[in-house]
Amino acid sequence: MEPDAAPVATAIRDRIAVITIDRPPVNALSTAVRAGLLDAVRRAAADRDVDALVIACAGRTFIAGADLAEFDRPPEPPHLPELTQAIEDCPKPVVAALFGTALGGGFEVALACHYRVATPGARIGLPEVKLGLIPGAGGTQRLPRLVGFERALAMIVGGDVVGAVDALAAGALDEIAGDDVVTAAAAAARRLATAAAPLRRSGALAAAAVDRTALERARRDAAKRQRGQHAPLVAIDALCAAATLPLAEGLIRERALFLELRRSEQAAALRYAFLAEREVAKLPGLGADAKPRAIHRAGVVGAGTMGAAIAMCFANAGLPVALLDVDAAGLARGLENIRRNYATSVARGSLAQAAMDERVGRIAATLDWDALREADVVVEAAFEDIDVKRQVFEALDAVARPGAVLATNTSYLDVATIAGFTTRPQDVVGMHFFSPANVMRLLEVVRTPRTAPAVLATAMRLGRALGKVAVPVMGSDGFVGNRMLMQRTRETFFLLEEGALPQDVDRALVEFGFAMGPFAVADLSGLDIGWANRKARAHRRLPGMRDCNLLDQVCERGRLGQKTGAGWYRYEAGDRTPRPDPEIEALIVAHSRATGIERRPIPDEEIVGRCVWSMVNEGARILEEGVVTRALDIDMVWLHGYGFPAWRGGPMYAADAAGLTAVHDAILRYRDRFGPDYWTPAPLLGELARTGGRFTRWARDAGATRGS
Repeated sequence: MEPDAAPVATAIRDRIAVITIDRPPVNALSTAVRAGLLDAVRRAAADRDVDALVIACAGRTFIAGADLAEFDRPPEPPHLPELTQAIEDCPKPVVAALFGTALGGGFEVALACHYRVATPGARIGLPEVKLGLIPGAGGTQRLPRLVGFERALAMIVGGDVVGAVDALAAGALDEIAGDDVVTAAAAAARRLATAAAPLRRSGALAAAAVDRTALERARRDAAKRQRGQHAPLVAIDALCAAATLPLAEGLIRERALFLELRRSEQAAALRYAFLAEREVAKLPGLGADAKPRAIHRAGVVGAGTMGAAIAMCFANAGLPVALLDVDAAGLARGLENIRRNYATSVARGSLAQAAMDERVGRIAATLDWDALREADVVVEAAFEDIDVKRQVFEALDAVARPGAVLATNTSYLDVATIAGFTTRPQDVVGMHFFSPANVMRLLEVVRTPRTAPAVLATAMRLGRALGKVAVPVMGSDGFVGNRMLMQRTRETFFLLEEGALPQDVDRALVEFGFAMGPFAVADLSGLDIGWANRKARAHRRLPGMRDCNLLDQVCERGRLGQKTGAGWYRYEAGDRTPRPDPEIEALIVAHSRATGIERRPIPDEEIVGRCVWSMVNEGARILEEGVVTRALDIDMVWLHGYGFPAWRGGPMYAADAAGLTAVHDAILRYRDRFGPDYWTPAPLLGELARTGGRFTRWARDAGATRGS
């Protein structure tokens, strides 16, 4: 479509008005699209040469949703409810021709039509809760009239996106056609225009009765799985209105609830997170000549837990991958882990057996370094030891083809040092996957001063191809995520010394929005991992700075977490539920006594403040140093790698929302109480607090120059 061309056009074909929306890339429902579509529907309804209407889209998808760029501006008419009501009230048949994704407002348009035809690969849904909203143009009122109350609960409260076959079975679609969905929709429109039966208007259908059992179950599930989020519970209220009120009143109730949520802080945070996930893929300052290299074959060095999972990532993306290990037994264990992981997916019904067999077939296990000669990218996932990395990269330098991207999965070590083990440091980049790599979406792409721009671009594009949220960072100690995590971990240990117990810290952070508390997470991962890292970094601790050795004491007792049945908590056989342990409480109390620290009750507000603001302060330093160029990079790392609650937008966004003056003042109070070693405010935080700035605005307006 030309930039100034109208986004909606109508063509009359054998008395069928085919109304086509053409607004790349996803035909979002902007003001211009809404106005154009409403005008087209009204004109076709009044045209004596038109018997029926088809609503279709150009490009690669049906209407994929609202135009989020308009959400921060006052709503402009025509509003979507006016459009959907005009479609439903049209005296002539209106048929939707669905393909690609019909989501949110796009599916509400389809629900207002009198008939819905879709391609087999189409996907439909009302995922507004994931943006802190509910459907606001009839979705909560029309969908339950088509599919029933319980199915509508699952789709709207859970934000489920479903395929065409399932949607047809549920009653949300009327027909699945071939790829020429517009022709099929026109045929359906013609049948409806000549049929004696009245049009089937979804809003006129009998209201779905409330299933009280399903309703209470949905409330419990939302409170548990979507803890702290307002939109799911509001969606339930809107669905109840569909079952208890006439359509007109239900629509009014739905719209009021939608507008209330639209103004909420949660909706703003989730909208920021949604847009930031798309923005993070863009590389500020990278020249247009930095063209990604082609990746057709991959290699992974190390068949341990991480290496095997990384190999699965490549196989899942359709890439053949050579999985190398120097130990035959270790290689066999890696392959067994891969098969077991895939088999679990098959048992759950999320993967077909044929797909499992195909993916396993893409992974070639080998003990021979020569198997990596044809790889376009090789990811090293060996033991986190610099001497081991040296051996691996010297070997890779000898066998990898010229131009191959050599990546390290290190989580802390200096990528520039690792690159120096080769004769081609320009081809070396960090690709820091998060465990389990085949599940977690985050990928920190770590560049060094010598990484070629094309290699950085290649790693970023490869990350997206693997289904990851790839975040570009400069090499530094701990990069972004682990560097900030160290600050929080330090405070959690100090909180134990001062009066809290593991369950107190975990409860406070779960109430803040994390799915699990840090001590339960440590038990799940294995305390020996953090213990090994603590010992490896012991030389970095400066004399006289406060330190806590509680982790040493716990691990020295053989308590390594769930795998040993005890860590910070105890675990019953076959049960992963963390249970507070009197032995740990006694250990912590004795430690406080031995170190001369008087224990005190610590409120949840202090626990959360010290844990979160310590990370934010470090995030400010990360921005200052140019490790990343945008606050959104930090937020994406924490949202997709560390479980920060999405409805808070990420740590830097959360600090903005709390007010940087308040955050700065809190850190000053901690400095006065605990000393300046860990609680000196970052200069950038102080600057923004004085000027009324925001991390996110600084990142957008000044970060590309100051942080590069």
